[in-house]
Amino acid sequence: MLQSIRDRSRSWGAKIIIGAVVATMALFGVESLVGLFGGGGDEIAKVNGEPVTRQQLELEVQRAIRSGQVPPEQERALRNQMLDQLITDRLLTQYAEEGGLHLSEEQLDQLIVSLPEFQDQEGRFSSELFRNRLASAGYTPLSFREELRVDMKRQQLQQGLAFSDFTLPSEQERLGALQRQTRSFRHHALTAADLEDDLEVTEEAMQRYYEANAEDYQRPEQVRLEYVVIDRQQLADEVEVEEEALRELWQERSHDVDRRISHIMLTFGGERSREEAVAELEAARERLADGEAFADLAAELSEDTVSAEQGGDLGVISRGFFGEAFEEAAFALDEGEVSDIVETDNGLHLLQATALEREPFEQVRDDLRREVAMSRVSGEFNERVQRLIDESFAADDLRSVADDIGLELHESDWVSRDGADGVLSEPGVMAEAFSADVLEEGYNSEVIELDEDRRLVLRVADHREAAVLELDEVRDRVRASVEARLRREALIELAAERVEQLRAGEAPEIEWQRAENVSREAADGLSQAVLQAAFRLPAPEDEEPVFGHAVAGDRVVLIALDRVEPGEVDGEVENFVARMAERLRAQAAIQGLLDDLRDKADIERL
Repeated sequence: MLQSIRDRSRSWGAKIIIGAVVATMALFGVESLVGLFGGGGDEIAKVNGEPVTRQQLELEVQRAIRSGQVPPEQERALRNQMLDQLITDRLLTQYAEEGGLHLSEEQLDQLIVSLPEFQDQEGRFSSELFRNRLASAGYTPLSFREELRVDMKRQQLQQGLAFSDFTLPSEQERLGALQRQTRSFRHHALTAADLEDDLEVTEEAMQRYYEANAEDYQRPEQVRLEYVVIDRQQLADEVEVEEEALRELWQERSHDVDRRISHIMLTFGGERSREEAVAELEAARERLADGEAFADLAAELSEDTVSAEQGGDLGVISRGFFGEAFEEAAFALDEGEVSDIVETDNGLHLLQATALEREPFEQVRDDLRREVAMSRVSGEFNERVQRLIDESFAADDLRSVADDIGLELHESDWVSRDGADGVLSEPGVMAEAFSADVLEEGYNSEVIELDEDRRLVLRVADHREAAVLELDEVRDRVRASVEARLRREALIELAAERVEQLRAGEAPEIEWQRAENVSREAADGLSQAVLQAAFRLPAPEDEEPVFGHAVAGDRVVLIALDRVEPGEVDGEVENFVARMAERLRAQAAIQGLLDDLRDKADIERL
């Protein structure tokens, strides 16, 4: 969390400007810029009455994907996480503004002129670059300043909390000593086989447990849904794409890629006329056609002596470094092809593309196929979506709509507001299912835009109110829980008896497992509960082991601590521990604030 605070302070301009314009244009087109910066878009959540829009969510999802943080195939799973982050940001912003955090106009001015996004090649603020970048992102200077002000207030709040706590030198020394300490101990897990008496689960015990934990057997308000989905990707998967079309797109994409070029150059105007130079190069082309190697001819004929020694190789070139005629010829070549004669200020040339800096066709074939197929089904997708909008609005059921448009009618099991999965768990879907029009009036829902490629309409097929399930309905679950609790209690009691016997030297033989010189970080296959219990025991005196036990879930483990070693002093480790302590304190402060804000906030997911 603290790292994210620092990271966010370094790249506000890039995040706000470049990220906004790239992701927004990719998602919604140029005309959407007005909607983005004007706060438009369907509401998917409210935080203390302030809306969070679907468009804002899509923008953050696409930013994460384009930044490489999340692969595209995880896009759908990413949405809930990003919505949580938007809600968190809104809570922090509201708290910062209520607390009166302030940035002066001078501070904003200083921040803007220091942003590298607005600096020229010499590192100086450029008003022209500032205006152009803001204009391209759909910002006015005032709207940009306001968004920057909000972001910086949120940053001030988090940094203030992060640096408000500290550790004393004595605490750091103590932490370092504890951190480098190692312990050697034995451990043995007690099992149900160690219990002498069988566990008896009585009806009375089950009833008591059921009544004491009734909230665990609460069935929330639920619905069964019918729904249809129009998925552009699914339509694209059914399209046949010719191999020729894929190779054409691959070649088109290769037109401007960097490439390795070799050349044979001849000059004219002195002892050689232009016509003579042309004739010599034409003769060279004929020799190439007869099978001679380009590199051999370049070494023999080219008057560019530097490249001739390398078989004519000029290295990898990009557009913009050579003249127009040279580049037009070079970038028209496929790998291995030789150009016609090209004239530049330096003379006449034959060019050969020896390699193109592109991914192999087979490696990108699936991506190309997806792109071609998606473009071909766009018209059908839009037509189907429009029909879905028109027909679902007027229909008294959803099956006839599905049959008319050629869609599969899906049926869900019982689902609650927070208990759906798959497509029904995506933002806004269950809110629509429990809306008054759909749940109470029985209408088909409005068309829900899940993302740019999917649209969904749903209808409530059945509904049941929240209720506590009867004991008979959950008897097996209750019995299992009571058995587990009784077994755990019996094992804990047995562990306490064995510890007393061990201390008195009266315990039966135990098959111990050994853990030698274990540190707090090196778990060595041990559970955290066992490791923590071993490090809580007091150090042995007079080489007498210290006994204890740990509860790790349903397991109870005996521990015999044999030895405590101070470990070696490592300045780097000491510094790391001190920094980590500061970070944990800061993180706890920030997390505490967030937990408090969430508890007190009115958060509504629509």
